[in-house]
Amino acid sequence: MCGCGDRHAPGEPTPYDVGQAELTTGRRTLLKAGGGLAFSTAALAAGAGAADAAPLARTRKRVYVLVFDGCTPEEISGGQAPHLADLMFGGKRFAKAQSMPIMETIPNHVMMMTGVRPDRSGVPANSVFDRKLGAVRDLDRSSDLRADTIIERLNRRGLRTGTVLSKEYLYGVFGTRATARWEPFPVLPITGHAPDEFTINAAMAMVEDVDPHLMFVNLGDIDRFGHADVTGPLGVKALRRLALAKTDLYVQRFVDLLKSRGTWKHSMLVVLADHSMDWSTTNRVVSLAGPLDEDPVLRGRVQIADNGGADLLYWTGPSAQKEDAVRRMVRIARAETGVLSVFDRRHKSLRLGPQAGEVVAFCRSGWRFSDPDPVTSNPIPGNHGHPATRPIPFFINGGHPRLQHYAASSLVAQTIDVAPTVGRFFGLTGAPKGGYDGRARI
Repeated sequence: MCGCGDRHAPGEPTPYDVGQAELTTGRRTLLKAGGGLAFSTAALAAGAGAADAAPLARTRKRVYVLVFDGCTPEEISGGQAPHLADLMFGGKRFAKAQSMPIMETIPNHVMMMTGVRPDRSGVPANSVFDRKLGAVRDLDRSSDLRADTIIERLNRRGLRTGTVLSKEYLYGVFGTRATARWEPFPVLPITGHAPDEFTINAAMAMVEDVDPHLMFVNLGDIDRFGHADVTGPLGVKALRRLALAKTDLYVQRFVDLLKSRGTWKHSMLVVLADHSMDWSTTNRVVSLAGPLDEDPVLRGRVQIADNGGADLLYWTGPSAQKEDAVRRMVRIARAETGVLSVFDRRHKSLRLGPQAGEVVAFCRSGWRFSDPDPVTSNPIPGNHGHPATRPIPFFINGGHPRLQHYAASSLVAQTIDVAPTVGRFFGLTGAPKGGYDGRARI
């Protein structure tokens, strides 16, 4: 049994077997089209033609942004990841770092690379109700991301950029923006991600073959193991601990490569999570579909995009009834056990934009949403998206002399701070149109 949840004909290799075979034949196999790196010579040529490109393109500076998907701060500081802990305490760490609403993977990775909130990027959550399509879907299309990214800004200055993203929907939303891209492979069924073993090998191959000035890496095992960890509600987190220990070793291999190449002394390493993780038992499930459908005005006129710890509610009835419908949705959702808070999406603190619908509901710690069906829609114990999963690890290390070491900051660093931090390190002047919502942290 491969344990991947897929079905295979007798004797047929599994996706994991195929990936293992590629590793044993050497890293060059990872770079083939369709299973590894893709190159955009057009992007390189366009950047090289910029008037101010040449001085910046000659820089020896390198930035590596490593995202430990779904990691909690205490999983690093508590000794479960010794190599990451050494990097954290030996660099500049932000103990009050936060994910941003909705505390999900796609929007927070987008915030990292754009430095702007979802009302400007067009990406407020993993899952939304697409009014044109008439269905709930993931925001996994390149056209969903409407803001300029730090990737594109560096491309225009003649620098090489690379993305090594373990999840299919992340590969989709960032599209062809980077000059070098790794298509996740092998992608495991159900999880939709490539294991960290393959992801880190692809990242190392990209360093050696492309040497990008900026590399953006997502390592998805900690998150995916956490979602499925039935020991999570008990506090054991057995699967998480296994994933964290392995990923910790992979990161050490990556750093060792940078040091052996002499790249580390010119580099900045930004390490953070996109969100943390919360666990719930089967008796702590919230479903808003039933209560909303009991209201005569709302019945059949509300669509729900379930994001684990957050529900996005969309009014599909007549526009003349919208304000009344919003009040009804807020009132009904607030009355449900397990719901922490409910907001009119236009609340100024959220800044989610119209793609997030009309009402946003967050569940309490130890609970999860399961819509539209309370039993089958969201059976997994580990979830995020709600305020309990806001705290994240965030630290900066590297060998470049500009960086601080053995320093702790009391500032509240956020995922939107990554892009301005990268820009300042490279000496980019100005900011995207409208400015950054985040702040540089060096």
